[in-house]
Amino acid sequence: MTSPARTNQLLYQAELLLAIEPGDDEQAMARRMALEEAALGQLELALNALLREVTEHTDLAHDDWRAWLGATSVSVAELERLRALAGDSESWLSLLLSRLAALHGDDGAARRDTRVGLIASGGEPALGDALRWCVVEFKALLPDLREGSREW
Repeated sequence: MTSPARTNQLLYQAELLLAIEPGDDEQAMARRMALEEAALGQLELALNALLREVTEHTDLAHDDWRAWLGATSVSVAELERLRALAGDSESWLSLLLSRLAALHGDDGAARRDTRVGLIASGGEPALGDALRWCVVEFKALLPDLREGSREW
């Protein structure tokens, strides 16, 4: 499988997980939380695949997104663009990275619904909704990153 194909596959799998309805039985909340965290894990794998994809023309190797985004001595235009997005608190990548930090923490990223019947406040969007937005934005950015990487 090519690097772009793997990135695409992981994004598609995340979309599939986010499209599954959790149901309305006594396990629905646990199922929703599991699907959201599974989709978040797939997005982390897709981010890692993308970083490998856009840096394969370099002779550098890093293990994961933390190392690539933190390696400020590496000057690759696609990495710089992703670093800028990561630093923009309003961007999809910043949101994704914060949710990934939660996923790797003791509390996890998915949250139980607050009490049923209450009107939602203007807080954070539901994890599933946030991840759907991240997937759309991630996919929209892919062609530009890939074009720049192919030029090398």
